Amino acid sequence: MIHTYSPTIRRKEMEAVLTCMVDEKIGPGELNLRLIQTVKEYMKCDGAVALRSPALALEYALRALDAPKDALIMLSALAPAWQILTIERLGYQALVLDVIEETGQVTPQIVENGMKAGGRVLVLNETMGILPDIKSYLAMGIPIIEDISQSALAYYPEESDGQEKPAPAPQQAEGEAQKAEPQGKRAGMYGLYTILGMEEHDVITSGGGGLLIAPNRREWSVLKKLVDAAPSTDILHDMNASLAFVEFQEFKRNEATRKELFALYSRAVMAGRHKTFVRAGEEGSTVPTFPLVLNSGFKDVKSYAQKKGIEVTPAFCDSIIAMRQETLFQQCLCANSLLLRTAAFPLYPRLGQKDAARIVKVLASLP
Repeated sequence: MIHTYSPTIRRKEMEAVLTCMVDEKIGPGELNLRLIQTVKEYMKCDGAVALRSPALALEYALRALDAPKDALIMLSALAPAWQILTIERLGYQALVLDVIEETGQVTPQIVENGMKAGGRVLVLNETMGILPDIKSYLAMGIPIIEDISQSALAYYPEESDGQEKPAPAPQQAEGEAQKAEPQGKRAGMYGLYTILGMEEHDVITSGGGGLLIAPNRREWSVLKKLVDAAPSTDILHDMNASLAFVEFQEFKRNEATRKELFALYSRAVMAGRHKTFVRAGEEGSTVPTFPLVLNSGFKDVKSYAQKKGIEVTPAFCDSIIAMRQETLFQQCLCANSLLLRTAAFPLYPRLGQKDAARIVKVLASLP
């Protein structure tokens, strides 16, 4: 059976964790600091902290924002359920917003309606690694916490300053250009604070944990005071940090493989009845899995795939709408529909050519 999700753990990842165990240094320490330094280099942010869970990251973000307890926190219905549970645990009220079918994301118009209903803070969930039109949200002038757990290290196109850039030398045009770092801002560098979950099924995993990133100095200075006073039980242990550290280093290699598979899968379903989400920023977006919005019953597709030895799971089974379906389905009709009709197919770097070919064949022949 080809499972829907599988962590990409190779020799480098195993050696990093084993070295940590042999050194008998598994609490928060040097590797946690190395992970944070790596994050700062990749993200070009002013500061970051590695915590035990993304839920803790959201808690620290709200504390840093000093959001009043009567402030409604706006969440996507397709966001992970830990978001609403964390907000309620902290004494806030959540305003759950519906999404659109094309992208599975809340739109600026939906957020505007949420603001009219009293929403004061937006947790922007970048569903399935799809980059939103970020500037439309920023123009609203409300505090934004980005959740890039599924869009980690995605990037926006380079912003033009109105000046022409010199063309690359001929010898650089092909090989060098492909290896060059993206010039646009990374996902997560627009909100006041950014959560990067590193749980089992996230793009970058530490086996459990979450990063809280402060893109700018002003926000980092506030967050740093909270971090300096944090108990050690909130800080990510070195054993987990060692795995995440290698995952960051291996991201480009892993993501290239994921994108190759995604392209194969997309071509396989192109002529069929089922569709995947629209990705406006295709070049810089991240592909954590292959979601397919079905035009038929999920059970039929699951049964068909299972007979071919492929595990298919509901893409949003851990979402807010899944947890609160009875109370939210009327106000979040589109999210509820996507919950029932979106299937996640296996897409991870450890898939061999034989397994990938089998999945492509099933995608092309789905009932």
